[in-house]
Amino acid sequence: MRALRLTAHDTPPALTECPVPDPAPGQIRLRIHACGLNFADLLMIKGSYQDMPPLPFTMGMEVAGTVDALGAGVEGPAIGTRVAVYGGHGGLAEYGCFDASRATPLPDALTFEAAAAFQIAYGTSHLALEHRARLRPGETLLVLGAAGGVGLTAVEIGKAMGARVIACARGAAKLDAARAAGADHLIDAETDDIRQMTKDLGGADVVYDPVGGDQFTAAFRACRPEARILSIGFASGDIPQIPANHLLVKNVTVMGLYWGGYLTFAPDLVTQSLRTLLNWAADGRIRPRAHHTYPLARTLDALDLLRTRQSTGKVVITM
Repeated sequence: MRALRLTAHDTPPALTECPVPDPAPGQIRLRIHACGLNFADLLMIKGSYQDMPPLPFTMGMEVAGTVDALGAGVEGPAIGTRVAVYGGHGGLAEYGCFDASRATPLPDALTFEAAAAFQIAYGTSHLALEHRARLRPGETLLVLGAAGGVGLTAVEIGKAMGARVIACARGAAKLDAARAAGADHLIDAETDDIRQMTKDLGGADVVYDPVGGDQFTAAFRACRPEARILSIGFASGDIPQIPANHLLVKNVTVMGLYWGGYLTFAPDLVTQSLRTLLNWAADGRIRPRAHHTYPLARTLDALDLLRTRQSTGKVVITM
């Protein structure tokens, strides 16, 4: 089988011929149909991600495919079942073995491509907005990086939860995507004053920030009293430093969200969140989809799309 393997940090991963693996006890083997890419993949290549597997390894954090074999002690999902799995790595391959407990059966209406774009992006936004920030109907949600893989899902989920959504993204095309996802107001990060425009709209009750840097600072200064800021990531490459006295004066809470961490200390919370999201997808409240698809042989091109921040929404690799 073919697999995209990383053998050293700061060097590009390479497509390699490997034996088809056998599932260990407690695992299932998937015939992988699609794998979602994430900003974390770029950090893994650098060796700077917080949850690194040992080298060498097959890249690809989240997959969708068909159960092909069961390891010892595994009773299901049955062979032939369509599932999505968050494995952390091992997804950019034609076959992969993953813990059976991580497998989520897919509704018939959800394509493999959409399912591969689903777990991290929608799961992150749902846990962030519902579990961490406790977003309430009628509140104002400011989404930075609103046309990125997680940003678009935050816009969509925020609207599904009854919030007024301000979407901040770079350029007309990305803002159009945010509008299509349900944004009520748009801010162009290239030309507009994020702080002033947000304040003119009454300020933010919740800020969803996968960007960091100057945009975090502008959003912080546009917060209403008792606002909650969700720190999701730092796509700008600039990790903001927060003066604690400013938190005190504004009565603002800043909270982090690492979705993968919940799989370790609160896996049931992830399971329930994904179940809720799949029900929302079945009811049409959210519309999971892959915005860019590339074949496995062009994964490096797809990663460049993420690296240069040219993607809108989720990038998915098909096998």
